[in-house]
Amino acid sequence: MSLFKKFDPKQDVSSSTAVKSSVQRGMRSKLLDQYQALASDDNALLEQIWPKKEQITLVKFSREHVQMLVYKSEPIFFQHFDGPYLPTLHLLHRYPFLLPKIQVDSGAIRFLLSGANIMSPGLTSAGGKLPDPSAGETPLEVGAPVAVMAQGKEEIVAVGIMKMSSEDIRKTGKGIGVDNIHYIGDDLWMACARGGI
Repeated sequence: MSLFKKFDPKQDVSSSTAVKSSVQRGMRSKLLDQYQALASDDNALLEQIWPKKEQITLVKFSREHVQMLVYKSEPIFFQHFDGPYLPTLHLLHRYPFLLPKIQVDSGAIRFLLSGANIMSPGLTSAGGKLPDPSAGETPLEVGAPVAVMAQGKEEIVAVGIMKMSSEDIRKTGKGIGVDNIHYIGDDLWMACARGGI
């Protein structure tokens, strides 16, 4: 269910508003709750990504009920309906530790980069990776945002939302494991690559 497979950041905008400081405080607080990395060292990372004194623009899109936090024309986080704020891939490439990582095998890459959801077999095969509780890694629950790596690739290739828990994916090995929300080459990626919104 990629949100940005057919997405025109110029035409699909329904509103673009500078966010009042009182509303910004609420947004920053939600981001700090969601992402522990942003809150460490007295919110140093959030300050780096979006300095408190700087203006942020909230861009709402008519399609897909998506809104984005845009800083100096660069989308940094987006939200679908009332879901979690998700980092754009461009932001995630700069700060790859923001989200927990999973990995698909090489056979899943072309499907993933055409907008397909991630099927469980691509995560449980030899080239796939899920958190391993026996190695002290925290299992992922349904609804958790994840950074998707791909076997043999250095960069994060997609942002997804867990449709099943990592333990259920491991147990059943079938069905849609992860919703593919935003991936390299989709229209949001291309808009960011061209200089933003």
